[in-house]
Formats: sequence, structure tokens, C-alpha cells
Amino acid sequence: MPKLGMEPIRREALVRATIAEVGLQGSLDVTVSQIARRAGMSSALAHHYFGGKDQIFLAAMRQILRDYGTSTRKALARARTPRARVEAILEESFAAPNFHTEVIAAWLSFYVHAQTAPEAHRLLEVYRRRLHSNLTHALRPLTGRAAPGQARILGALIDGIYIRSALAQPAPDRGEALEQLMHVLQHLLAEGRT
Repeated sequence: MPKLGMEPIRREALVRATIAEVGLQGSLDVTVSQIARRAGMSSALAHHYFGGKDQIFLAAMRQILRDYGTSTRKALARARTPRARVEAILEESFAAPNFHTEVIAAWLSFYVHAQTAPEAHRLLEVYRRRLHSNLTHALRPLTGRAAPGQARILGALIDGIYIRSALAQPAPDRGEALEQLMHVLQHLLAEGRT
């Protein structure tokens, strides 16, 4: 008989184990058995909760996106100026929990997986649209009509830094990533005022 109340705990354990295994392998070349073993349960139980590796991986990416969204909303609530709002979004994109080696590997796998998996593609598009909307909203008081184009540049730079960080050795440098972004932001603000 299943233990009542264990499903959310086990699901979370499987999601965290998926992120860890993908981070260790650097790709989606992991099995449900590996994920389940890391989570301390059987692969049959993992299949019971999620159905398969794709569903577990999508659940892991949803959790990564939820964590990022929560931390970004909190940072935006503390921001008092339009520029502080832009900086809050950029800083949260590279906050320690979001820019951790395992999470970066999951993102790279997610970008690749989204090319062939419709549900992953849809989830990636939701993230991209939300990031673009948040950046555009924060930039508009600073740069007016130039804001959407600048938001696309900053979004592409964030994605690019994640991809390069996933492919680079040694571990990614959060400070360097933020410095690059803030440098580009400064240039965009200087030339984009209307």
C-alpha cells in the first residue's frame, strides 16, 4: 500500500535527481533507472509518477523555470526604478541557484531537446516570451520604442552566455556573466534613449 503524502516528495526527488544526472552527463543521455537510483527509488516508481524520461525532464525544466520565476518576482518587487528592474531581471538570470553547473547543463539539453520535442518547444517559447515581455516592460521607461529590440538583444545574450557556459571549462563565472550583461545594458541605454 502506498504511503499517503509521499507522491509530492518523491516527484520532487525525481526532478532534483534528473537535474543532477543531466548535469553529471552534460546531456539527456541518462536513463530513468539512473535518475530513480539517484532519487533512491525504483525505476518502476519513476515511470509510475511521470511515464517516461521526457516527462521527467520536462518536469525538471518546469521546476527550474518556477524557481527562476519566483526569484525574479521577488527581485522585481524590491526594485524601485526602471533601471533597477532591468538589472534585477539580469541578475536573477545569473543568480547562484539559476546559474549552477547542473542547471546550465539542463538548459543546454533543453535548448537541444526543444528542437524535436513539441512540448519542450512550447515550454521554451513560454520562457522566451515571458523574458522578452519582462525586459521590454522594464526598458520602455528608459528607452521608449527601442525597448523591444533591446530586450531581444539582452535575451539572446543571456541564452548565449548559458550555452557558452555549458560548453566551457572550468565552472561558469557568474560575476563575469553579469559584468558582460551590465556592460551591454549600459551601451543600450546610452544609445537607445528616445
